[in-house]
Amino acid sequence: MKYSDTIIFTGLLLSMACSKKGNNGTDQSVAPPLVLKSITIQDQPFGAVAINQPVQPVIQLILSEPVKPGTVAGAITLKDPSGNTVPLQAVASNGGITVKPNSSLSYLTKYSIIVNSSLQSLSGGNLQAAVNNSFVTHLDSSRKFPALTNEQLLDKVQQQTLKYFWDFAHPTSGMIREGSKHAPDIVTSGGTGFGVMALIAGMERGFIDKAQGLERIKTMVSFLKDKAQRFHGAFPHWMNGASGAVIPFSANDNGADLVETSLLMMGLITARQYFTGADASEANLRNDINNLWKAVEWDWFRQNSQNALYWHWSPSSAWTMNLKVQGWNECLITYVLAASSATHTITKDVYDNGWARNGAFKNGNTYYTYPLPLGENMGGPLFLAHYSFMGINPNGLSDAYANYQTQTKNHTLINHEYCKANPKGYYGYSDSVWGLTASNIKDGYTASSPTNDQGFIAPTAAIASMPYTPAESMAALKFFYYVLGDKLFKEYGFVDAFSLDVVKNNGAWFADAHLAIDQGPIVVMIENYRSGLLWNLFMSAPEVKAGMKKLGFSGPDL
Repeated sequence: MKYSDTIIFTGLLLSMACSKKGNNGTDQSVAPPLVLKSITIQDQPFGAVAINQPVQPVIQLILSEPVKPGTVAGAITLKDPSGNTVPLQAVASNGGITVKPNSSLSYLTKYSIIVNSSLQSLSGGNLQAAVNNSFVTHLDSSRKFPALTNEQLLDKVQQQTLKYFWDFAHPTSGMIREGSKHAPDIVTSGGTGFGVMALIAGMERGFIDKAQGLERIKTMVSFLKDKAQRFHGAFPHWMNGASGAVIPFSANDNGADLVETSLLMMGLITARQYFTGADASEANLRNDINNLWKAVEWDWFRQNSQNALYWHWSPSSAWTMNLKVQGWNECLITYVLAASSATHTITKDVYDNGWARNGAFKNGNTYYTYPLPLGENMGGPLFLAHYSFMGINPNGLSDAYANYQTQTKNHTLINHEYCKANPKGYYGYSDSVWGLTASNIKDGYTASSPTNDQGFIAPTAAIASMPYTPAESMAALKFFYYVLGDKLFKEYGFVDAFSLDVVKNNGAWFADAHLAIDQGPIVVMIENYRSGLLWNLFMSAPEVKAGMKKLGFSGPDL
């Protein structure tokens, strides 16, 4: 072969390598695949999930080659969380595609932009790899209600929340229902104690006529005296609001609940101190409350004279639950009232050994620069700083174990700082979206805290902390009301809890229920912040002063 023939032959081989024969004998070129070089939303790369995006986003695809316009519409889709296709416009230009939804998307919602391999270049190459990217639209930050002064806002929240205890109370007994989604005859002892205190705040604010409020509380007390089942003077957690019969809280929790009884008695003693009139109606109410209060056999709940109180007793299972009331938790009020009883009291040894566990309930660590005297790691759920202290004033209060003003304030500040730091990265947490406590969550109920954080905020946590952290609590209250109010602020005040985390919790979630034990602290603790009313009333009870002194407490109210 001559040199010139070699050149011709080599050129033929190269030509054959870049083509193939079609069925009709013609050559067809093999187009290179179309490559997505980048995809951005609002000129920023997507990352794992693009959050906080506008409801009219602009998505830009940059490709290795111009695309065939006829393949664009079928290759690009936008889908909502339910998998429904969202209408969009996709415009191809030299080297890219611009994608926009036809209309505004929903706020705080996760969407997916999908590009499949049917997208082709002008030369006929298909997209090398399909694309599926997600983004989350931002929160609707518009103000949902007209602006109010701080005092007007506190009035509004107290008055609206009070409807749970006035309008939604059981129609027969006036007792407070457990929750707006529970069976309508289930009423709660502790929630009723909270309700009595809330009604007193409402009467003092003029939200409820005092004469009508008196009649409502008399109805409750008559029911407790004449119909409600009692066991050694103590009431069950739940009962039927019409008959007074026990409704079991659990299999063996079908009798006395000493902690719920103490929350009820805290409310009744507060009412006794409020209704001081000489007329027969108020005098009879005070007498009935005293008889209920004196009948509680606190010392019997030591279970055979142990140096501790026990939470439950069952007429069918006796002490089977065998749960000591020991701290640190929401039950300080139980030991205070047991020590305050003139008829069935306990000694200081029971407090020291049972409640304080001889000092074992101390913490002493510092979190976010705040020392925590008592309790679990990082403080636990915030209701621990609320329930007992709806009546017990922690300001200036101390005993051998702690300064309770420091305890309640720092517990709250730790909770606030944790949410602000947001170590688990839940979308929506901030210095205005904070508050972990026991509440409903999506598909359940939990005691949220910094060590049990599942991304759900309960409005009661921050709002009921207002006496301890007024600035931080007011910031949260304003955000809950003005920004989230269309989702949170309903017929009976704020719903129980919410999550803004669209990604981890698979969509924003807002509770549709209210719970007595979460609504009560909102009304009562706002009032304690504003006027100290409930603190002043409860702490004015002579036997409470004597009981707390017996346990070693000191403070301005004692």
